[in-house]
Amino acid sequence: MQIETRKTTPYSDQKPGTSGLRKKVKVFTQENYLENFVQSVFDTLGDVAGQTLVLGGDGRYFNRQAAQTIIKMAAANGVGRLLVGQGGLLSTPAASCLIRKYKAHGGFVLSASHNPGGPDEDFGIKYNGINGGPAPESLTNAVYARSQAITEYKIAAIPDLDLDTLGETALDGITVAVVDPVGDYAQLMEHLFDFSLIKSALTTGAISLCFDAMHAITGPYAKRILEDRLGAMPGSVINGVPLEDFGGGHPDPNLVYAHELAALMYGPGAPTLGAASDGDGDRNMIMGSKFFVTPSDSVAVMAANAHLLPGYKSGLRGVARSMPTSQAVDRVAAAMGIDCYETPTGWKFFGNLLDARKITLCGEESFGTGSDHVREKDGLWAVLFWLNLVAVRKQSVADIVKEHWKKFGRDYYSRHDYEGMDLAAGEGVMAHLRGQLPDLPGRSFGAYKVAFADDFSYTDPVDGSVSDKQGIRIGFDNGSRMVFRLSGTGTEGATLRIYLERYERDPALHNQDTQVFLADLIALAEQLGGVKQRSGMVAPTVIT
Repeated sequence: MQIETRKTTPYSDQKPGTSGLRKKVKVFTQENYLENFVQSVFDTLGDVAGQTLVLGGDGRYFNRQAAQTIIKMAAANGVGRLLVGQGGLLSTPAASCLIRKYKAHGGFVLSASHNPGGPDEDFGIKYNGINGGPAPESLTNAVYARSQAITEYKIAAIPDLDLDTLGETALDGITVAVVDPVGDYAQLMEHLFDFSLIKSALTTGAISLCFDAMHAITGPYAKRILEDRLGAMPGSVINGVPLEDFGGGHPDPNLVYAHELAALMYGPGAPTLGAASDGDGDRNMIMGSKFFVTPSDSVAVMAANAHLLPGYKSGLRGVARSMPTSQAVDRVAAAMGIDCYETPTGWKFFGNLLDARKITLCGEESFGTGSDHVREKDGLWAVLFWLNLVAVRKQSVADIVKEHWKKFGRDYYSRHDYEGMDLAAGEGVMAHLRGQLPDLPGRSFGAYKVAFADDFSYTDPVDGSVSDKQGIRIGFDNGSRMVFRLSGTGTEGATLRIYLERYERDPALHNQDTQVFLADLIALAEQLGGVKQRSGMVAPTVIT
């Protein structure tokens, strides 16, 4: 096998974000752009000789070409064995599953998650470590530093490999194994959940289901597990064929972008459970008949009921939520007498807590939930959790959530996204808010008296690392809260997110319209942040 060392020059914009390097496809297809980043990862790791790595992605445009390039570079850099999902496909949680099961040295995940796909849209790549989770900031910073000094990369002069046929190809020094992307993941799910009970409920008609794969990676997983293995009616999985452009849609599982599912679930004769996942399969949306479960409520209900499911019957060590996520799960943890951790946004923070065995379950408001079975959030796992829960409790999704509210109180919660905002305008809003922080505590705004106001800082209880400026928090003495945060997952401009939360203990007030119930808090957020005035945007682009 001939190995070529090719000269290159650095690109200045290869700093990974919270979930790797995400750019437009046209950026990634620049000369040596992908190669520079991949070689920077290999150079930073420095110890891949003879090791096993995992490779796969969500099937978006440029996935196959990128996979072939990475295979050739892995061979040139001395990787001993490469496990590649058939067709270059692997959901993000399935990639984590493979890394952990086969004790791989890590792996490359090709995805831009919930961002659109296509020639003019987004692509992404990230390296996951030996625990199966996103690389820590120390490594991503080192990769970026290397990318700024890179002068050459290594690549094997071999033809493209057949990625569609299962089996192994032995090359000089490396074995490339094309593996079933679903099999090992499905086996893990069967260990965690009562498949016999779920199958009985689905085949007898006690539970009906609609799962919207949004033409993204979870289609084959859902078809194999939900329909073929568990007996859901044929056609229960919709939009189940992964497409390079996700069928022209936006693979983000919320009420706006999963509109086909939402219309079905709010229409006549809705199934028992409606669910959707995103581009790379790590996010989920859960619905009942004419009922939407907020991600914050979902993780709280999961925590309260996990002991009813086989994989969690011994209870939870602890739970964690991202800082913008509502405090609903905190109340469950307090009642159970277990720890609840508040972390910055980014699954890597949960990974540290999971590895240290401080928590079993974790979740975030951006439609992500997970547990200690992998080191990524996991969309289909969450759907199976809810299926198992509905089958065990023999209640509707709405009744399960409402009973939860009656016991713990309801956290009315909403997120207002301002997508595609001018970056300078977004930074201006955050600077304006930071300037007010010292003077806000003790001030009253109608019924709202500020109890605290800060720019969230997190000290990791496992490794002691400190993450500053993770979002503006303004809390009120009645338990209400608002959070402002600039998102780091897009590829153009900025997305400013405003998170609004109001706690209500009285069950008589648990059936209000969320936006109406939060109206005064929404108005106060605009008063304090001046988002519309500073950005020129008249309304949020997405409300969830």
